[in-house]
Amino acid sequence: MPFTRGKRAQARVNAKNKAKENTNEQGGAGVKRTASPSQEAPKKRVAFLNLTNAGKSRVRLPGRKDSSKKKAKAAPATSETGAENKVPNVDKDENEEGIVLAPAEVLKAPPAHLERPQIPAEFDVDAENRDDCMMCPEYAKDIFDYLKSREEKFTLHDFMALQPTINAEMRAILVDWLVEVQENFQLYHETLYLAVKLTDHFLARTAIARDTLQLLGSAAMLIACKFEERNPPCLDDFLYICDDTYNKEEFLSMESCIFKTLGYDIGIPVAYSFLRRYSKCASVGMDTLTLARYYCELSLMDVELAQERASLLAAACLFLALLTSDLGGWSPILEFHSGYTQLEVGPVVLRVRSMVARPPKSNLMAIREKYAHPVFFQVAQLPLMDVDVLEKMLST
Repeated sequence: MPFTRGKRAQARVNAKNKAKENTNEQGGAGVKRTASPSQEAPKKRVAFLNLTNAGKSRVRLPGRKDSSKKKAKAAPATSETGAENKVPNVDKDENEEGIVLAPAEVLKAPPAHLERPQIPAEFDVDAENRDDCMMCPEYAKDIFDYLKSREEKFTLHDFMALQPTINAEMRAILVDWLVEVQENFQLYHETLYLAVKLTDHFLARTAIARDTLQLLGSAAMLIACKFEERNPPCLDDFLYICDDTYNKEEFLSMESCIFKTLGYDIGIPVAYSFLRRYSKCASVGMDTLTLARYYCELSLMDVELAQERASLLAAACLFLALLTSDLGGWSPILEFHSGYTQLEVGPVVLRVRSMVARPPKSNLMAIREKYAHPVFFQVAQLPLMDVDVLEKMLST
């Protein structure tokens, strides 16, 4: 016969009372029995307390009272002769355990090497994003200054002179093909720029055969996808776009070779990142930014412009787009955030203009056809500035 609800509850209470009586008989009330009667119970240890310095040191925050400090003052110490020993004044504060606490005035101001430079109000382009933590407005300028400082490590020279079997035209064909890969996979522009940078830095250190150039570019694009993309394409996709010219083992071997040759340091600053930053500083429209992106992407196929600093090349492309769109010259805010004056940017602007004015070859039309689409405001069809007018505007 099943128990009723009241009887079942009474049975639980009786069982608990019986267990308590047994415990009291064995070791007394409230006493836990140890594993071995001949040994003392082990000391209770709080997690991590004995493994770290938790609880032994504290930092006093400015303006907050120390609650652990004893209110009663200690009596003056006396020697055997009865004379009082004068205790010298100590500037540093100590707690009851003798741990020295940092003075409040030290915590008020950060160290000199951690002080951030003050940005003038008229040049603070990140003020509008103060409430958006995803934009990191307080670190934006520091990030781009750091990227600019890293360019010293990734300077390029005339690396094509070291390649016995390939030339600048073959490299341009590879870049043109990588642009098509970026469009077909709908990858970020940063991925394309990084893939070209990885390829150039590998060619600057290692000579390769002509039939390995496409394998190098594909492996560099796969590495760039893993670095930049949220959902990078898989290895089988790259084997497919290479028309199964290479197998999986060759692809993975080239990928490993790129990493080892570059010392696993693939965080190379690219021009596209600086271009987006400069366009925000200049408050240009999307059409002007797209025109600057067109100039910057065309420069990827020019082996001579590949040797320029990414930050300086981005500044030159935006400057040429501003002059073409009749939006003024190199403003003080651009000079402040880029770190380049108009005299420094001017020679590179003329080189970019000369590169764009060069008649294109029939097998190098991917970028021009891409930016001739209405989605990109058909900027590839816009006329170039006259070189004499450009030189005159740069000299003023």
